Amino acid sequence: MIIEQIYTGCIAEAAYFLSSEGEAAIVDPLRDIQPYLDRIEKEGVQLKYIFETHFHADFVSGHIDLAKKTGATIVYGPTTMSTGFEKKVGHDGEVFTLGGSTIILIHTPGHTMESSCYLLKDEQGKEQGIITGDTLFIGDVGRPDLAQHVIEDLTQDKLARHLYHSLRTKIMPLSDELIVYPNHGAGSACGKNMSKETTDTLGNQKRSNYALNPALTEDEFVAIVLNGLVRPPQYFPKNVLMNIQGYEQLDAIIAKGMTPLNVAQVERFQQDANIMLLDTRAAHKFAKGFIPGSVNIGLDGNFAMW
Repeated sequence: MIIEQIYTGCIAEAAYFLSSEGEAAIVDPLRDIQPYLDRIEKEGVQLKYIFETHFHADFVSGHIDLAKKTGATIVYGPTTMSTGFEKKVGHDGEVFTLGGSTIILIHTPGHTMESSCYLLKDEQGKEQGIITGDTLFIGDVGRPDLAQHVIEDLTQDKLARHLYHSLRTKIMPLSDELIVYPNHGAGSACGKNMSKETTDTLGNQKRSNYALNPALTEDEFVAIVLNGLVRPPQYFPKNVLMNIQGYEQLDAIIAKGMTPLNVAQVERFQQDANIMLLDTRAAHKFAKGFIPGSVNIGLDGNFAMW
């Protein structure tokens, strides 16, 4: 099995391209699906599955557009709610075949209730790695306070306790030799103390990641995980709902956004309090001249976080 991490630094997000014997899968795709389509075409493979580890809060996923373009099946974990698109809800321990390899869904509630990991086995049946989503990061775990903003009757305390048991019953018993492939790295708002490294062995994480300390009691774990959490960005719940309910195709949005405006149109739009004029040039260029009332957020750095 080929396992390729596709990392996007501006939001510290890792998607994954998996392939075996002419079939492929994408895990946690970003909104812009062209890089995945290019990779599929380059390898000459058929996209069979789009695996999601959970409903993402920090970005709008490309799962819907990718499924429409390729006919691939979208897969989520158990307890997944009703959505605005077709999907398969997998069950804990379900085995998916990809060419000559296998992918096993492991339900790991905690970051969210549907959160799941995917255990990867090669063509000989050897365990190669595990895609952990926001359940387990390198040096940290996913924050358990986000799903409560979308689902009633969920609290961060309940989610943290789910996470404690998921780690101890589903992740820690696995082989130390497994490579951990998380959904995020340092700089993401989905964790508190993630490493700059984007992969590691599970054995190293058992020794160095505070959350996998076998001596921690449940209450101690909850206290540590919930301590110091900053308020999540306001757009997080909106992203979750878009990932659940669906969205307009990106091609259509780009087509509308490429329509040039004349001066009179810009001035008219500026009279609407609900419209923001965003200048995405670098700050030094903005300083040399700008349209009054415009806001400068340069595309360099972590623009996506805005």
